[in-house]
Amino acid sequence: MARTATIKRETSESSIELTLNLDGTGKTNIDTSVPFYNHMMTALGKHSLIDLDIKAHGDTDIDVHHTVEDTAIVFGEALKQALGDKRGIRRFADATVPLDEALAKAVVDISGRPYAVCTGEPEGFEYAMIGGHFTGSMVRHVMESIALHAGLCLHLQLIAGRDPHHIAEAEFKAVARALRFAVEPDPRIQGLIPSTKGSL
Repeated sequence: MARTATIKRETSESSIELTLNLDGTGKTNIDTSVPFYNHMMTALGKHSLIDLDIKAHGDTDIDVHHTVEDTAIVFGEALKQALGDKRGIRRFADATVPLDEALAKAVVDISGRPYAVCTGEPEGFEYAMIGGHFTGSMVRHVMESIALHAGLCLHLQLIAGRDPHHIAEAEFKAVARALRFAVEPDPRIQGLIPSTKGSL
Protein backbone atom coordinates (compact mmCIF):
# COMPACT_ATOMS: atom_id res chain seq x y z
CA MET A 1 0.00 0.00 0.00
CA ALA A 2 1.34 3.42 -0.95
CA ARG A 3 2.30 5.54 2.04
CA THR A 4 1.34 8.89 0.56
CA ALA A 5 -0.85 11.82 1.50
CA THR A 6 -2.11 15.05 -0.06
CA ILE A 7 -3.61 17.75 2.13
CA LYS A 8 -4.95 21.19 1.33
CA ARG A 9 -5.52 23.82 4.00
CA GLU A 10 -7.17 27.19 3.37
CA THR A 11 -7.54 29.91 5.98
CA SER A 12 -7.80 33.68 5.88
CA GLU A 13 -4.08 33.75 6.66
CA SER A 14 -2.61 31.13 4.33
CA SER A 15 -3.18 28.60 1.56
CA ILE A 16 -1.24 25.33 1.72
CA GLU A 17 -1.18 22.36 -0.65
CA LEU A 18 1.21 19.56 0.32
CA THR A 19 1.89 16.08 -1.01
CA LEU A 20 4.35 13.61 0.49
CA ASN A 21 5.53 10.07 -0.13
CA LEU A 22 7.24 8.30 2.76
CA ASP A 23 8.84 5.76 0.44
CA GLY A 24 10.46 8.26 -1.90
CA THR A 25 14.01 9.27 -2.67
CA GLY A 26 13.98 12.77 -1.19
CA LYS A 27 12.74 14.51 -4.33
CA THR A 28 11.37 17.94 -3.43
CA ASN A 29 9.51 20.82 -5.03
CA ILE A 30 9.13 23.50 -2.38
CA ASP A 31 7.61 26.97 -2.68
CA THR A 32 6.48 28.38 0.65
CA SER A 33 7.09 32.03 -0.37
CA VAL A 34 9.63 32.20 2.49
CA PRO A 35 13.10 31.63 0.96
CA PHE A 36 14.92 30.31 4.04
CA TYR A 37 11.99 28.03 4.91
CA ASN A 38 12.15 26.67 1.35
CA HIS A 39 15.78 25.84 2.06
CA MET A 40 14.91 24.09 5.35
CA MET A 41 11.97 22.09 3.98
CA THR A 42 14.05 21.07 0.99
CA ALA A 43 16.68 19.77 3.41
CA LEU A 44 13.98 18.01 5.43
CA GLY A 45 12.72 16.15 2.36
CA LYS A 46 16.17 15.42 0.97
CA HIS A 47 17.62 13.93 4.14
CA SER A 48 14.49 12.06 5.26
CA LEU A 49 14.08 10.54 1.76
CA ILE A 50 10.48 11.74 1.90
CA ASP A 51 9.31 13.07 -1.47
CA LEU A 52 7.77 16.43 -0.73
CA ASP A 53 5.78 18.87 -2.86
CA ILE A 54 4.67 22.09 -1.15
CA LYS A 55 2.88 25.12 -2.53
CA ALA A 56 2.18 27.69 0.17
CA HIS A 57 1.45 31.38 0.34
CA GLY A 58 -0.11 33.69 2.87
CA ASP A 59 -0.02 37.06 4.55
CA THR A 60 3.76 37.34 4.53
CA ASP A 61 3.35 41.09 4.11
CA ILE A 62 2.39 41.03 7.80
CA ASP A 63 4.82 38.32 8.95
CA VAL A 64 5.99 34.90 7.76
CA HIS A 65 4.69 33.29 10.96
CA HIS A 66 1.28 32.15 9.68
CA THR A 67 2.61 30.62 6.47
CA VAL A 68 5.49 28.86 8.22
CA GLU A 69 3.30 27.52 11.02
CA ASP A 70 0.49 26.38 8.75
CA THR A 71 2.91 24.58 6.44
CA ALA A 72 4.34 22.73 9.46
CA ILE A 73 0.81 21.83 10.60
CA VAL A 74 -0.05 20.40 7.18
CA PHE A 75 3.25 18.50 6.98
CA GLY A 76 2.49 16.93 10.36
CA GLU A 77 -1.07 16.00 9.30
CA ALA A 78 0.19 14.49 6.04
CA LEU A 79 2.87 12.51 7.85
CA LYS A 80 0.27 11.08 10.22
CA GLN A 81 -2.09 10.22 7.36
CA ALA A 82 0.63 8.54 5.27
CA LEU A 83 1.76 6.44 8.26
CA GLY A 84 -1.72 4.93 8.63
CA ASP A 85 -1.82 2.49 11.56
CA LYS A 86 2.02 2.54 11.64
CA ARG A 87 2.16 -1.18 11.09
CA GLY A 88 5.68 -2.50 10.47
CA ILE A 89 7.64 0.71 11.06
CA ARG A 90 10.82 1.01 13.11
CA ARG A 91 9.09 3.68 15.25
CA PHE A 92 12.14 4.88 17.23
CA ALA A 93 15.17 6.58 15.71
CA ASP A 94 17.81 9.16 16.47
CA ALA A 95 20.34 11.12 14.45
CA THR A 96 23.17 13.50 15.23
CA VAL A 97 24.10 15.90 12.44
CA PRO A 98 26.93 18.46 12.22
CA LEU A 99 27.09 21.58 10.11
CA ASP A 100 30.44 23.27 10.57
CA GLU A 101 30.48 24.46 14.21
CA ALA A 102 26.86 23.43 14.84
CA LEU A 103 25.85 19.98 16.07
CA ALA A 104 22.25 18.86 16.59
CA LYS A 105 20.70 15.64 17.84
CA ALA A 106 17.10 14.54 17.21
CA VAL A 107 15.32 11.58 18.78
CA VAL A 108 11.93 10.52 17.41
CA ASP A 109 9.24 8.16 18.66
CA ILE A 110 6.26 7.76 16.34
CA SER A 111 4.14 7.06 19.38
CA GLY A 112 0.82 8.71 18.59
CA ARG A 113 1.42 10.84 21.69
CA PRO A 114 2.59 14.33 20.68
CA TYR A 115 5.39 15.88 22.68
CA ALA A 116 8.26 18.17 21.75
CA VAL A 117 11.32 19.15 23.76
CA CYS A 118 13.83 21.54 22.20
CA THR A 119 16.93 22.47 24.20
CA GLY A 120 20.40 23.91 23.87
CA GLU A 121 19.88 26.86 21.53
CA PRO A 122 22.10 29.78 22.57
CA GLU A 123 20.60 32.83 24.26
CA GLY A 124 19.33 35.26 21.64
CA PHE A 125 18.95 32.64 18.90
CA GLU A 126 15.18 33.10 18.97
CA TYR A 127 15.63 36.72 17.91
CA ALA A 128 18.12 36.04 15.10
CA MET A 129 16.83 36.99 11.65
CA ILE A 130 17.91 34.30 9.17
CA GLY A 131 17.67 35.03 5.47
CA GLY A 132 15.97 38.35 6.13
CA HIS A 133 12.58 36.83 7.05
CA PHE A 134 12.88 33.77 9.26
CA THR A 135 13.50 34.20 13.00
CA GLY A 136 15.32 31.58 15.04
CA SER A 137 12.23 31.13 17.22
CA MET A 138 10.42 29.64 14.23
CA VAL A 139 12.59 26.50 14.29
CA ARG A 140 11.16 25.39 17.62
CA HIS A 141 7.67 26.42 16.56
CA VAL A 142 7.91 24.36 13.36
CA MET A 143 9.11 21.29 15.27
CA GLU A 144 6.38 21.64 17.89
CA SER A 145 3.72 22.00 15.18
CA ILE A 146 4.97 18.94 13.30
CA ALA A 147 5.13 16.84 16.48
CA LEU A 148 1.65 17.91 17.61
CA HIS A 149 -0.06 17.20 14.30
CA ALA A 150 1.86 14.05 13.36
CA GLY A 151 1.61 12.47 16.82
CA LEU A 152 5.36 12.36 17.37
CA CYS A 153 7.43 12.48 20.50
CA LEU A 154 10.38 14.61 19.43
CA HIS A 155 13.45 15.58 21.42
CA LEU A 156 15.71 18.04 19.64
CA GLN A 157 18.96 19.08 21.28
CA LEU A 158 21.47 21.58 19.99
CA ILE A 159 24.82 20.34 21.27
CA ALA A 160 26.94 23.14 19.79
CA GLY A 161 26.47 26.08 17.49
CA ARG A 162 27.13 29.76 16.92
CA ASP A 163 25.88 30.81 13.48
CA PRO A 164 22.04 30.97 13.36
CA HIS A 165 21.87 29.59 9.80
CA HIS A 166 24.07 26.63 10.73
CA ILE A 167 22.07 25.98 13.91
CA ALA A 168 18.72 25.93 12.13
CA GLU A 169 20.00 23.78 9.28
CA ALA A 170 21.66 21.24 11.58
CA GLU A 171 18.40 20.99 13.56
CA PHE A 172 16.24 20.44 10.47
CA LYS A 173 18.68 17.87 9.07
CA ALA A 174 18.87 15.98 12.36
CA VAL A 175 15.08 15.73 12.49
CA ALA A 176 15.05 14.64 8.83
CA ARG A 177 17.54 11.83 9.41
CA ALA A 178 15.70 10.62 12.50
CA LEU A 179 12.41 10.61 10.59
CA ARG A 180 14.02 8.69 7.74
CA PHE A 181 14.78 5.72 9.99
CA ALA A 182 11.69 5.97 12.23
CA VAL A 183 9.20 5.71 9.34
CA GLU A 184 11.07 2.90 7.55
CA PRO A 185 9.56 -0.58 7.45
CA ASP A 186 11.34 -3.00 9.80
CA PRO A 187 11.51 -6.41 8.11
CA ARG A 188 12.09 -8.16 11.45
CA ILE A 189 8.62 -7.34 12.77
CA GLN A 190 6.84 -8.44 9.56
CA GLY A 191 4.10 -5.82 9.47
CA LEU A 192 3.19 -5.91 13.16
CA ILE A 193 2.49 -2.76 15.14
CA PRO A 194 5.60 -1.94 17.22
CA SER A 195 3.86 -1.46 20.55
CA THR A 196 3.02 -3.67 23.53
CA LYS A 197 -0.43 -2.04 23.48
CA GLY A 198 -1.11 -3.26 19.94
CA SER A 199 -1.74 0.22 18.58
CA LEU A 200 0.05 3.52 18.12
